[in-house]
Amino acid sequence: MTNILVTGSNGQVGSELQALSPAYEYNFYFTDRDSLDITDKSAVEEFVKNNEITTIINAAAYTAVDKAEDDKESADRVNHLATKYLAEIAKEQGCKLIHISTDYVFDGKNYKPYNEDDVTSPNGVYGATKLAGEKAMQNVNPKDSIIIRTSWVYSSYGANFVKTMLRLGKERDTLGVIFDQVGTPTYARDLARTILDILPRITNEDVAIYHYSNEGVLSWYDFAKEIMRMAKIECVINPIETKEYPTPATRPHYSLLNKAKIKKDFSITIPYWKDSLDNCLKVLGERR
Repeated sequence: MTNILVTGSNGQVGSELQALSPAYEYNFYFTDRDSLDITDKSAVEEFVKNNEITTIINAAAYTAVDKAEDDKESADRVNHLATKYLAEIAKEQGCKLIHISTDYVFDGKNYKPYNEDDVTSPNGVYGATKLAGEKAMQNVNPKDSIIIRTSWVYSSYGANFVKTMLRLGKERDTLGVIFDQVGTPTYARDLARTILDILPRITNEDVAIYHYSNEGVLSWYDFAKEIMRMAKIECVINPIETKEYPTPATRPHYSLLNKAKIKKDFSITIPYWKDSLDNCLKVLGERR
């Protein structure tokens, strides 16, 4: 029996994993910070042993990008140390570990899509702690385990750009949205489904890194325009520069991820971003 521990199960990817779980012949254990503290190694170790866990999907993360700048210790504990503990437990217990990471490990100064082996150089605390978690996992090197970097995650669950735009679009006549940050959104349901589909085929000696987002390329401005168009919300979206919207943490200006490796290794097809947005808006009851 495949017994899967999912951490961060109330987050966007974790919630989508829960939604999809009935369609899979796996035995799931969904946990959040209240039911299992992943920064407590002995507690996780005991949970894994008691429930005969065979796979860990680490969807937990400290994702408050701006807050992390003043709360480095908490971000490091969740994004770095907890990942290290999970890797050590996976290695000791012979579990697979699938860890979700981020485009923020790059500085965003590239001019072509980032490959998995491109030089990392995070701009802020969030990216730095996520990178530290990646490196810790690679150093421990549990067998049959992978890191999946993703970007611009949204879902019908939790707080995210899509839901914020829907709310603000109904409240205001005009909105300014950044046009000089380019990347690709990721519908968390697509990522969750990919993880569950490829899980039985993950067989590698050393920790492998993969990139996953939806297909296509756009700015936040383009994304907002399409959300309003699909939802038929009469709100004018105006393009603004990043410098007009200062934040404590620096965002990558270019975070397009090259997904050729995951498509080739697992023979998967990745949906186009507009099709996935359409699906999410239908789930939210916002497609007009």
